[in-house]
Amino acid sequence: MDLATVWFALIALCWVLFFVLEGFDFGVGMLAPILGRGSDQRGAAVRTIGPVWDGNEVWLVAAIGVMFAAFPDWYAALLSGLYLPFVLILLALAVRGIALEFRGKKDDGGWRRRCDLALAGSSLAAAALFGAVFGAFAGGLPLGADGEVAASGGALARSLAGLGSPAALLGAVTGVLLAGLLGSTYLGLRTTGPVRDRARAVAPVLAAVLIVLAGVAALFGPLSIGGLALVIVALAGVAVLARAGREALAFAVTALVMAAVTVAILVADFPVLLASSLDPAWSVTLAGAAASPMALRTISIAGIVVLPGVIAYQAFAYWVFRKRVASEPVPT
Repeated sequence: MDLATVWFALIALCWVLFFVLEGFDFGVGMLAPILGRGSDQRGAAVRTIGPVWDGNEVWLVAAIGVMFAAFPDWYAALLSGLYLPFVLILLALAVRGIALEFRGKKDDGGWRRRCDLALAGSSLAAAALFGAVFGAFAGGLPLGADGEVAASGGALARSLAGLGSPAALLGAVTGVLLAGLLGSTYLGLRTTGPVRDRARAVAPVLAAVLIVLAGVAALFGPLSIGGLALVIVALAGVAVLARAGREALAFAVTALVMAAVTVAILVADFPVLLASSLDPAWSVTLAGAAASPMALRTISIAGIVVLPGVIAYQAFAYWVFRKRVASEPVPT
């Protein structure tokens, strides 16, 4: 396996880690006002992600940064072609960060309720936008011979029109539902009391809706019969496990579904990294987009030093904050 393929695999790993870890962040943000009755219960839900949400976003920086270093042409075509959607994603992530950081800065119920609503709205927007972007990515972009999105007929060049395509809309709905399922199973795993009970009740509903959505996706072609069967079995398993109180297994299976969806989109046309919907010859390929051998060797040395440290730090953080958060009143 050459270095270009190794770095493509590492980029895929970064995206998988980001969508799994940030996926439950988005889900908790969306569900906190729904599952929490009152400021204390909503606060309990938010505290489950308080120590880890910013660390989870490191994998977005890693995925984009490694794309820039290892495959500059892929980075340029994707980021410039989806310029406005990525700007909106960054705005949604900024609002999430502000809501999370400022929620506890003022002892006022109205202030916390507004922060919770801002967190829910920005989390929903971020999950939908990421899903839409990956849906548009899977359908290919109107890349010209120069590797740039065509100005004429290239609706994604500097507008949001391309996010209205069927693939992008399907991706947006899938992104929201998958994030919601990750969030509900994570809340079931990390909380006690009423929030845990409601999370266990919501997870089977979300899994059932995702099964229906997978059937719709199979009708339009992106999902094979074998893939559809696996998705149905996995999601049905999540519903059963959540209802049975096996939250750890339910969360693990949901994370595997999210990882499988992410990898399937990234490798669907491999070694084509970004397909051109105008002419297949203008697609961005692994060999054509890879940086020079010297550049790949240099970032390999940096990766060997940095990546294990980041993974070890995150694992330690999750271990330290592994205990459940009480959502019921605690006697004082």
